[in-house]
Order: sequence, then structure tokens, then C-alpha cells
Amino acid sequence: MTGLLYWQALHRALDLEMDSDDSVLVLGEDVGLFGGTYRVTEGLMAKYGEWRVRDTPISENSFTGLGVGAAMLGLRPVVEIMTVNFALLALDALINMAAKIPFMSGGQFPMALTVRMPGGVARQLGAQHSQRLEHTLMNVPGLRMVVPSTPQDAFWQLRQAIRSDDPLIVLEHELLYFRKGPVDETLPPPPLHQAKTVREGQTLTCIAYSRMVEVALEAAGILAGMGIGMEVIDLRSLSPVDWETCQGSVQKTHRCLVVEEDCVFAGAGAELAATLQERCFYFLDAPVRRVGGINLPTPFSPDLEAASIPRPDTVVQAARNLVSGSGNLR
Repeated sequence: MTGLLYWQALHRALDLEMDSDDSVLVLGEDVGLFGGTYRVTEGLMAKYGEWRVRDTPISENSFTGLGVGAAMLGLRPVVEIMTVNFALLALDALINMAAKIPFMSGGQFPMALTVRMPGGVARQLGAQHSQRLEHTLMNVPGLRMVVPSTPQDAFWQLRQAIRSDDPLIVLEHELLYFRKGPVDETLPPPPLHQAKTVREGQTLTCIAYSRMVEVALEAAGILAGMGIGMEVIDLRSLSPVDWETCQGSVQKTHRCLVVEEDCVFAGAGAELAATLQERCFYFLDAPVRRVGGINLPTPFSPDLEAASIPRPDTVVQAARNLVSGSGNLR
């Protein structure tokens, strides 16, 4: 077991897959000579050559479409979109092509396409570079999406995505790239889309994903000092969602809090809350509650930016309200 930064875990995963399978190639802006926006492809062009690590023009729909075509011919392309905000320019290739061609061809054309994207609110990147678009990508039948929150998950989920025969989004939070954690390459990987209980608790269940898992765990530590045991579930995947793990935890604690960085209105948390309300209605002692981003473009001011998304103190207050039965239903 070694300690790796999140970006190093992704780099290691890419290197191993490219070394073991000549059909794996990387496409994207600055993935070659520059080594990727967050160093994930650093040194890979020198090792594998320009054919397999390709710098592309600034044309997201074009090079994502190139990845779709390469996958149809049996290759395993890994497309890096510099930021999820630029994925808006590639939605035609992702939604109309990657997600639908296997279905519309009756399975005649494979789609072993992996698309990596950094996203989320980082630090003062402005409204256009701080979006959370998981709700858009979750709503596309045929696309799958994972949201690794640790270097260990980043390592295995990227490797599993590359080996998968389905089009798969790997959504990476920009503030996680320089988080360090253990990576054990000898451990058998958990199922790609299986959620994980990262902290046990008896009082309420908190379901989170990506960087919000860190926030939820910090809040759980504070709540423990108040005598409130908050169980924290790391979803790890947003499409499909591991409902069984979530449901089992809610049936144990009888209360559920969903924490997401995306805006509360029509976000991933809305789907989580609605489905768990249906599945767990007779086990719940209170309505499922949500903590999420404020429904406005992300401010540039650091103080306002921080206030626009969940923090440990907001999660603590929401959990206390849920346990006591007081406060706003959100």
C-alpha cells in the first residue's frame, strides 16, 4: 500500500491500463506535451507516443465525437474534457451518440468510451467554471457515471471504467486532485457502482458523493461530540445508484439527510430524496431532507462562494434539525 495524491492515483490507473492494452488511447486538450490540466497524463506521451496520447484542438464536440468513433471500431479511448463546464459543448457527442448508438444498433457497435472531467466549485473560478452538471448527465439513459472521492476509488474506478464496454463518465472534483490517501493495488476492487459506508452511525443516515463526502465526515465528527451518530454513505456512483446500500442504512437509522454540492432544485439530491422516500416511507421517522448549493450562479467572492455550497456547520445544523424534528424541511 502506498500513499498517493488523487491525481497520481488516476495517472497510475491510466498508465497500467495503457501498458496492458494497446487499444487504450487518450484524447484531449493539453493531455500530451503539457501533461493534462491536473497532471493526470503527465509523461504518458513520452512513454506511449503521439498516436496513443493525442493533443486535440479546442473543440470538445469534435474530439469527443472522435472518441465515439474510435470506440465503435473497438478501441478504448479515454477522453479528457478540461472541465465539466466545457462538456456542454460535447453534449451532442455524449447524449446523441455515445449513449444511444449501442441501443440503436442492437448492440452491434460497442461503446467502450471513458470520459474524464474535473468539476465542482474550486476556488474563485467564477460562475462559468464552477458548475455542477451531474444532474444533466444523470438524466441520460445509456450513460453511466462514477464520482470517486478518494485516491483508492479514483484508481480502481478509472481502471474499471476503461475496461467497461459502456460509455462512462468519471467526474472528478477539482479540489480533490491534491488530496492524499492510501492506494492498495492488491485489494480486489469493489463493484464499480457500489456505494460504501464510510462511517457507521445509528441516529441518522447522510448520503453524499464526491467532495461532499469529506464535508459529511467532518460534520459527523462534530455531531459525535453532541451524542448524534451520523452514518455516512459515499455513493461512488450516480448512474446507476446503489439503492440497496442506501435503503439498508435508512431502514437502520430511520432518518436520511442528502448532501450535495449541486443546487438543491432539480439536482441529484432531488432524485435521491424522492426515490428513498418511496422505498423507505414506512421506515422513516421524518421526511428525507436535503442540503445543497444555493440556486444561483457561483459567486467569485471567496466568502460568498463558500457560503453558496454546503459546509460542515450547515450539515451539522441540518442533521440536528432532522433529529429534533425542527427547522425547515430542507
